[in-house]
Amino acid sequence: MPTVRTRFDSLNDLAQLPYFELRDGVLCRAGELDPIVDVHTHLALAFVRAKIVDLWASHKQTRHYLPSERSLDLDVYVNKNLLPEDLRRLKLDLGPLSVTKRGMRATHTVANLCRDMGALGVVRSVLLPIDFPILSKNAEAYLEVAAVEKAVISLGSVHPFARNLAAKLDAQKAAGAMGVKVHPAVQKVAPEHPKALELYRLCAERGMHVTWHCGPVGIESLASRRLCGLGRYAKAIELSPETTFVLGHSGALEFEAGLKLAQRHEKVYLEISCQSLTNVQRVVREGPPDRILFGSDWPFYHQAIPLAKALIATEELPEQRANLLWKNACRLYEVDPGVLQAHRPRDNDRSCE
Repeated sequence: MPTVRTRFDSLNDLAQLPYFELRDGVLCRAGELDPIVDVHTHLALAFVRAKIVDLWASHKQTRHYLPSERSLDLDVYVNKNLLPEDLRRLKLDLGPLSVTKRGMRATHTVANLCRDMGALGVVRSVLLPIDFPILSKNAEAYLEVAAVEKAVISLGSVHPFARNLAAKLDAQKAAGAMGVKVHPAVQKVAPEHPKALELYRLCAERGMHVTWHCGPVGIESLASRRLCGLGRYAKAIELSPETTFVLGHSGALEFEAGLKLAQRHEKVYLEISCQSLTNVQRVVREGPPDRILFGSDWPFYHQAIPLAKALIATEELPEQRANLLWKNACRLYEVDPGVLQAHRPRDNDRSCE
């Protein structure tokens, strides 16, 4: 178990750690700002009414699903910090409000993401769209944003049940997608479904990787939870030896199984968003050093929460810190490390570029 402080009164109370400080009431990274790549972020997702939220709009405050005033325990799966009323608002925002401009989701824009990134030294964020076979165009919207805002990279999203899988993948790759996001719980498709396996095969043929939402998180429906058992992902990996997979959340509440998959398979990455501090420490110690990635799940959670865990876990481990925070992501996303270093934010600079 960690020997450092893990409980905090609020997000801003993280300034008690040596890695952060408050500037005009904003939590910022303190000291030298090494570059960070966050491989797990989202903008507002829209269904039925495509592109309903203005993804370029700037709002004074980002309304994360875990409010900044909530007390934090870094050593639990992060959604354990949500109060019942927070969970109700989250489900309302992602459910009935997803066809409107209203709710917290209105603040989940690239302008607000860039502001959070700039305060913490996050130089690139990877957007993960989620689409259904019909009635959604989130990948199209995200890729359009990424084509203009160079501080973000977007994956694609092709539902395994969609028609013309190959053509859709080709179009998204041409638009800049280097991989696709697959979310079994939301898209209601088992990881090892034959149509999902076909999608993975087509991705491998095109040099595209698959980022999964991987593992149960405890707040989804029972039916969705059954789609997320790690045994199902293990079967899909074994049946798709040519495909590179990123395990979003490192297996979530089935972390042990996720860690073993990455240890066993050379094309499997671990991404740390939402994991407890103890588990992040284990990823650093026991995971494949060239296949561990930093992620936050913004706007569900502020990027400072997983960053605190990553920095604590890699204290006095500079090479592991660099691998986790940016080097491995640079290799996966073919980002020139020199460019990343050149564009890292200066102290007191909260802009993306």
